[in-house]
Amino acid sequence: MNFKKTAIEPFSAKVTFGLELGYTKNLIDKSKIIEYLQSYQNRLIEEKNLILSVSLSECKIVLSGQIEPHLQLNFINYPKFPIKENILKIEIENLTKSLMTKFEQNRVVIEYLNETIMFEHSELIDPRIRKKR
Repeated sequence: MNFKKTAIEPFSAKVTFGLELGYTKNLIDKSKIIEYLQSYQNRLIEEKNLILSVSLSECKIVLSGQIEPHLQLNFINYPKFPIKENILKIEIENLTKSLMTKFEQNRVVIEYLNETIMFEHSELIDPRIRKKR
């Protein structure tokens, strides 16, 4: 059996997204996030002819008194539908900000291979996290 091999430069981005609405302890239904992602992806396909695939996995962020369920959204530059890296970063960041607004997240971090960035609406910190006064 013959296989076609396609290789491109490595790209990776990981968005860690909280599953609590604000700091309310009210959980966001994961299916709502998936629905929103699919709708956003469909708009990208229709409006920009961009295919932005994402893999989702569950995790928890633990910090002091905070134990919050999160989703990790993992992105690669999928060789079947390659996108220029600068465009890929812009689209991942736009998606992240859109998710933040829709699901009332104050702060979200994106990890790239060469940098870690954070978007935040305010300086507020989850009250369950102890800080030095």
